[in-house]
Amino acid sequence: MSAAPAPRTAPRTTPRPAAPPAWPRPPSCLPAGRLGEPPTGARVAVAGLVLVRQRPGTAKGVVFVTLEDETGTCNVVVWAKVFARFRRAVIAGRLLRVTGRIEREAGITHLIAEIIEDLSPLLDELLRPAPPAEMGPAEAGPVEAGPVEAEPPGTAAMARTPL
Repeated sequence: MSAAPAPRTAPRTTPRPAAPPAWPRPPSCLPAGRLGEPPTGARVAVAGLVLVRQRPGTAKGVVFVTLEDETGTCNVVVWAKVFARFRRAVIAGRLLRVTGRIEREAGITHLIAEIIEDLSPLLDELLRPAPPAEMGPAEAGPVEAGPVEAEPPGTAAMARTPL
């Protein structure tokens, strides 16, 4: 007596997880030059220096902020409810990180703000002197002096002027 052949079934296919997006996800920041990559509605974070704040009287409490990083600018729309929550950062911040959703209209990309963080204290770190090197004298090796050039007139005074 022979056994009946096992019924043939289709191979089991397990859905694969979608590949992660190619752009940085919050809290990592997306450079302004790459704002064209995520689709409309994608949640991203950007950071930059505040160039412009606008609060037109006809905008019903909406604030428009333009941020700039080393790759370009980003237009941020801050609705009145979000402005009320992050008022201090929007008004006084010099360096902001904004998390929100991408919106595109008529070829212009905006970020609709959800969270606004004031990173301005990080700018003050740029003025602090660098910490001394951690290397000992034996590890550093000999120091060779290169040619010394004369400074143009007036630059010594400029170098001593605090920013």
